Amino acid sequence: MNKALIIIDIQNDYFENGAMELVGSLEASENAKLILEKFRNEKLPLVHIQHLSVAPNSTFFLPDTEGQKIHENVKPLSGEKVIAKNYPNSFRETGLLEYLKSQNIKELVFVGMMTQMCIDATVRAAKDLEFECTVIGDATATRDLELNGIAVKAEFVQTAFLAGLNSFYAEIKNTNEFLSE
Repeated sequence: MNKALIIIDIQNDYFENGAMELVGSLEASENAKLILEKFRNEKLPLVHIQHLSVAPNSTFFLPDTEGQKIHENVKPLSGEKVIAKNYPNSFRETGLLEYLKSQNIKELVFVGMMTQMCIDATVRAAKDLEFECTVIGDATATRDLELNGIAVKAEFVQTAFLAGLNSFYAEIKNTNEFLSE
């Protein structure tokens, strides 16, 4: 079965002093880098997904800013596939599905940011498109959220969304588990 790594939105705005800093983004990016190195070493396909915000009220990932650039820890090498997107679902109005089909990819491994938004939307879409999915949980990151005056810490958001994906939508693994396979 052909496998590809999908690296979603590990971009500067999600890090310290960025426009939308996430909790644990540096640690998640370091784990993503380890997964990326495995795929590079094994010469397996990989795709960098880069979000470019085009909505009029966007406050981060604005085109042509430092914040929208892919973070140094997972920066694409020359010749690596980069797909720009404008929505949380990396398949929506992009060439991702066509590219994966052209490479006969059946299994996807996901790392990236934000867990409750772009990771969740893309993994669910991938499963609906009949891909087998694995999410490297400690190579993803999120932020504190609030609903109706109730604060939800990032660690609980992270756990809840990964738990929601676990089993039907994806197999959730940590970096060490995946690297030891």
